[in-house]
Formats: sequence, structure tokens, C-alpha cells
Amino acid sequence: MLTLKRMFSFCASHRLYNPNFSDEKNHSIFGKCSGMNGHGHNYKLEVVVSGNIDPETGMLFNLQTLKQLVNENIINDVDHKHLNHDVLWLQGKIPTTEILVESIWERLEYKMKEEKITLIQLESITVWETENNIVTKTKK
Repeated sequence: MLTLKRMFSFCASHRLYNPNFSDEKNHSIFGKCSGMNGHGHNYKLEVVVSGNIDPETGMLFNLQTLKQLVNENIINDVDHKHLNHDVLWLQGKIPTTEILVESIWERLEYKMKEEKITLIQLESITVWETENNIVTKTKK
């Protein structure tokens, strides 16, 4: 079994706040990230899949296909967008990096099943919000 990794990047803004909390409580939990207008990041996304080498192609999975899958279902939705307002699959969620990773995982896993991509399995999703703030979800 091998793993294949593909890196992506996108720019997006978000505001971390819970509408059920007061402004003071939001500020005490989320700090300056709860500011009214939000703030932005230059995110990095790593998608890791696993599987066996296809003897006919010599590849684990076609990187162009993986690139297209992620671009069409994730990057096009989030790049240069406000995560709180512009991304349908994040509506009603606090767009922390943890929630973003979970949501990307769910979306890619669903799309892979929908497109009957069975030669590979999703192994991990990692999002770098900054060079110091990084969240990874791995297969159970």
C-alpha cells in the first residue's frame, strides 16, 4: 500500500464567532478572530490518498484526476471567498480550521463515493491556516 499526497492553496477570510454568545464572550473565546469584519489567511491544503499501484498505468492514482476532484469540489468553493457567507457547505458552522478540515473530509469522501472512485482511500486531510496553526484529520 502506498500513499500519494497533493498540495493545494487558497486564500479565504472568515470570522470566528458563535451567534449565541455575546460579543464579550466571543472575544474572550476567539480573541481578535471574532472581529466584525473577519480576517483572512493564505491556506494550504494537503490531501493524502492510499492504494495500490495500477499495473496498467504504473500509478497509484492519476494526479490530474485528484487535482480536478479537489479543485472542483473544494478549492473553487473557498478560494477568495468569505467562509462564513460564501461557502454553502459551511453555512451554519463556525469556520475554525478544525471545522474546515472535517467539512473538506466529508465533502471529498462523499464525492469519491458518488464518482465511484474505489481504487484509493482518503487517508488524511491537513489544513495550514498559518505556518503555526495546522489541523489534520486521519482515517479512523
